[in-house]
Amino acid sequence: MDPVGQGNDVNLNSPNRGVPVDLADFPAEGTLGNSGSQLPPGLTEEEAEELRIELSKVEEEINTLRQVLSAKERHAAELKRKLGLSPLNELKQNLTKSWQDVQTTNAYVSASATLDDIAHSEAYKKTQETLSQAGQKTSAALTTMSSAISRKLGDMRNSATFKSFEDKMGNLKYKVVGPRGDESPADSATPTQENPPF
Repeated sequence: MDPVGQGNDVNLNSPNRGVPVDLADFPAEGTLGNSGSQLPPGLTEEEAEELRIELSKVEEEINTLRQVLSAKERHAAELKRKLGLSPLNELKQNLTKSWQDVQTTNAYVSASATLDDIAHSEAYKKTQETLSQAGQKTSAALTTMSSAISRKLGDMRNSATFKSFEDKMGNLKYKVVGPRGDESPADSATPTQENPPF
């Protein structure tokens, strides 16, 4: 008899069939894997052996299922690639579907109806009218203030103090730049300590 199959049920559908098994990994028949360990209370050696065999089968099935799942995921990824579906497109589709699902929920429909009721309520209309009037009054106040500032600047420009300052600046420009701006000043080409530019 083949030592690989001793004491183990062989699953022909297993992806590990034909793979050599090290018998040292399995406990000898009638013993637990560790000779120093004791059986849990109320468990006979036969029951423990049956549980070990069952555990071995379940773990093998888990490994098989993992391999099948991995193969299916690779196949799905290949199909998506052939269809031109990218993760970004999938995300967009998922978000669109989620948004559509949200829009059909009772909470969304209820909230939407409540907001619609608020928008058509008298309190909302009065608040909207008040804000509109406040905006118009603020705009009118800013326009009035702007005209007052313009008028005040015009008055300042026509005042004697400003005209005197303007004349002094004009004389200074004449001394520095010249009568037409392209001739040199009458006194000297460069300002001296006695004739500073400012």
